[in-house]
Amino acid sequence: MRKVTLSLFVLWTLTLPGCQSRAAKVKQLQDQYNAEYPAYAKDCIDPVSAGSSALLTGEKLTPEQIAALEAKKRERDARCKPEADRLAQIQKEMIAAQQ
Repeated sequence: MRKVTLSLFVLWTLTLPGCQSRAAKVKQLQDQYNAEYPAYAKDCIDPVSAGSSALLTGEKLTPEQIAALEAKKRERDARCKPEADRLAQIQKEMIAAQQ
């Protein structure tokens, strides 16, 4: 009985540091994501900066204005894609670290 108890205790103490380092990794990734996301959201998601606020208010736009908004959207998408991909990678790493 003592051997079984001792074996279980040894196994438990060996797995405990792994759990702590896993939790630390998740916290580090969460802190990194929380630090980077607000700037991304402001530059890439915010409807005012996206130019869609005019459409949401029902304002009539000329074809030239629509073309300008579409060009602006393509430029923003190209500019924001690397950061969106990086944030998605951080999320994947957080999920993997939690499992």
